Amino acid sequence: MAYEPVLQTVLDREPEPDGGVIGADVDYEADGVRYRGYLARPAAGHAPLPAVLVVHDWLGVTDATRMRCDMLARIGYLAFAADVYGADLRPSEAEAAKVAGGFYGDQARWRTHLRAALDRLTAEPDVDQDRLAAIGYCFGGSSALQLARDGAPLKSVVSFHGGLSTGPEGEAAAIRAKLLVLTGGSDPVVPDDAVRAFEEELRGAPSVDWQVVTYSGAMHAFTVPTADAPDHGAVYDERADRRSWTAMKDFFAETL
Repeated sequence: MAYEPVLQTVLDREPEPDGGVIGADVDYEADGVRYRGYLARPAAGHAPLPAVLVVHDWLGVTDATRMRCDMLARIGYLAFAADVYGADLRPSEAEAAKVAGGFYGDQARWRTHLRAALDRLTAEPDVDQDRLAAIGYCFGGSSALQLARDGAPLKSVVSFHGGLSTGPEGEAAAIRAKLLVLTGGSDPVVPDDAVRAFEEELRGAPSVDWQVVTYSGAMHAFTVPTADAPDHGAVYDERADRRSWTAMKDFFAETL
């Protein structure tokens, strides 16, 4: 699909493969909730394909989310954008904090909606069930880590400037995925204290393979090309965006 220039520029960092990419919105339903995600795959990919669940930021499934799915498809992955909110809920900028906050305050519902998306991804016949990953941006980064804490059968989880929270004592031991946390050194939403608390919790779960990478000077939403709100600590940072994407690719090359 065609994107606005600022998103297309980021997408085109990955060359389009022979045959291109196939992408389309996908409706699915679970427990009486209707969802609308987005599925992208390389047109010439040979099944089974490694698969990545992509979790949106607090605005829901937008073109920015679809673009990242297409970008993953260009490098050989089947990518599915989870719809955490449900098909009938696409908040405005003014509403997004309240909507996302409702999930932070109801962890059971949050994880149920994430599991529904993962189930929809794994229902795809071309998915390699032994090579599953999840990534997410901002709220989506927190969401991907929630899936990991819930013991989801993922090989890898990557959080891009996601919120970092700790869980009940012993919960981290349920994590089966290897974790890569990519955070901004000047992110007021994810302050140093939160990073240290997160790391300390994981040190108490020695079986978990994790790493945290901090990008100097990067604020919140550093991978979102349209982010330009320095007064709120959210600004796009092209260098951190490029470096974090490369870190993800290297991590997937190792773990998937």
